[in-house]
Amino acid sequence: MESKAKQKALVAVDLGAQSCRVSLLRWNSGEPEVRVIHRFSNAPVETTDGLRWDITGIFQGIEAGLRLAAKEAPEGVASVAIDGWAVDYVRLRAIGGPVADPFCYRDPRTEQAEKEVHAIIPPSRLYSMTGIQILRLNTLYQLYADKLAGLDTGAQWLNLPEFMSYRLGGKRVSEYTNATHTGLVALDTHGWCEDIFKETGLDISAAPEIVASGSIIGEISGNLASLPEFQETQIIVPACHDTASAIAAIPAMGDDCAFISSGTWSLVGTVLSSPCVSEDARCLNFTNLGGIGGNTYFLKNVNGTWLLQQCMDEWERMGHRCSLQELLPACESLPCPPCLIDVDDPQLMLPGDVLRKINAQLERQGQPRLSTDRSGIPSIANLLFHSLAARYAEVLISIGKITGKKLKRLFIVGGGNQNTLLNRLTAERSGLEVILGSTESSTIGNFAVQLATLQGDWRSSSGVSAGAVMKWAEQMISHSLVPSGE
Repeated sequence: MESKAKQKALVAVDLGAQSCRVSLLRWNSGEPEVRVIHRFSNAPVETTDGLRWDITGIFQGIEAGLRLAAKEAPEGVASVAIDGWAVDYVRLRAIGGPVADPFCYRDPRTEQAEKEVHAIIPPSRLYSMTGIQILRLNTLYQLYADKLAGLDTGAQWLNLPEFMSYRLGGKRVSEYTNATHTGLVALDTHGWCEDIFKETGLDISAAPEIVASGSIIGEISGNLASLPEFQETQIIVPACHDTASAIAAIPAMGDDCAFISSGTWSLVGTVLSSPCVSEDARCLNFTNLGGIGGNTYFLKNVNGTWLLQQCMDEWERMGHRCSLQELLPACESLPCPPCLIDVDDPQLMLPGDVLRKINAQLERQGQPRLSTDRSGIPSIANLLFHSLAARYAEVLISIGKITGKKLKRLFIVGGGNQNTLLNRLTAERSGLEVILGSTESSTIGNFAVQLATLQGDWRSSSGVSAGAVMKWAEQMISHSLVPSGE
């Protein structure tokens, strides 16, 4: 890395489905200091046209964070990179602006689309073509839902993190890790799967160019470029899928290691050198997410802390406000529930009425309903924690059987790892040593990719070197220079 780039600051933006963060990295005696400088809340909005994201509000939050970064980094900013959740996308007008606010992946519009796509291409064949788990929220089904609705399927589109980078002045691209999660990337070529586009009648020309993690896609332009701190600031695509960024921030991933990236979703998996599309992997619906440096993140989506947040939102509407800090001591004294629920029940993937859905599951198993008033809150939370831990353990056992790995260590990263009770229950049920990583692991991984890019640590067409990214992540973590509160 050039000395000038060493002296300049870096900015990482991590977009979450509930909370978004803008973090600043500055240098102190040659060591990186990282701090979250701006947080803003995020949530899908129910409209007459479906469940959508407030794309303008998200960009305004990013811009506010970048302006704060300019004030705190008079030395200037070398680069900015944005990661976020996968699968959702923005359709573009001919002049480049959004056609409309993008749909949220939880919108039920894809239920019919998934059925019709599978009538054209059976799920088993889709899996052999892409190695991606069959989930109705995948971009493939969302694009097909556009077609069913009579929308212009020829309108160009960008996944959300890349759209935000495009808005800042970057090229229209799809970063590889994020592209793989669409369910539209061919397993053998790492490019868009022409057969899927052709057979489903989707327009491949509307898809952006796929680029490697760590690619520089332009410089900041527009209003922000008038600030001296953003002169010649490069826009880098990190591992744009926040899970890929989070895994990149894990300092050690040997053959005995697994991970949980714990947040709105819990991504439970391990790192492989190549994809695994065995019959067992397909039947258990594991995914092969593209990773840093050509690695594969073999994992499974498990419904995560979003479930508890949905319950807490319902309780608050009833006048029963509570926090995780209040719930954990109350749950610690409770025994294991006599019956657990399936946290991945399709009904629990949809927003709304989560307390009713939980009780409906219990009733189907011949169990009594749990009270939804204040007195029943600890019991419901305790049920969720035990059910999540049991599901994690089940997935981890499957990973060991499918990959042949003898797992011993489990790294838990992301905001969900602050749940001490869930961590303990996961350790007990899995039998693995639980090691807690950074709560802001996506941000650490984002910065690590930027630093590797600026230093020129590339591994041919696979993008930045996984080893270089891990080196930078270790440096930030070892100095305890991880993002803290504002």
